[in-house]
Amino acid sequence: MAAYEMRVSVVSQYLKEQSEPEQESYVFAYTITIKNTGSVAAQVIARHWIITDAKNHVEEVKGLGVVGHQPFLAPGQSFEYTSGSSLKTPQGSMQGSYFCVAEDGHRFEVSIPEFVLSLPRTLH
Repeated sequence: MAAYEMRVSVVSQYLKEQSEPEQESYVFAYTITIKNTGSVAAQVIARHWIITDAKNHVEEVKGLGVVGHQPFLAPGQSFEYTSGSSLKTPQGSMQGSYFCVAEDGHRFEVSIPEFVLSLPRTLH
């Protein structure tokens, strides 16, 4: 087991009721679970997102914490939150990283694997 390790999992969904395709506004929610899979407790301090739409327009978002929290996770503990993003295209993707500080002062980054934002497929 690595000392400084977090596992990130993501589930995304399209929010049809908040979207306005005729205005090029497609809204998505995503639920993220961050689990401390390392052997040292650590706190999530900041986030960095790279959001890319289907036209390759890239937006970067950086900030402290996640949804107003800076969760401190002991080994084995998880933190789950839901947030959202709006795109001008019906498909896109997000990826990024969390900046963390372990209780022993060690600083490290946790990669957020790329995930897809997309309207559900429909059959005609």
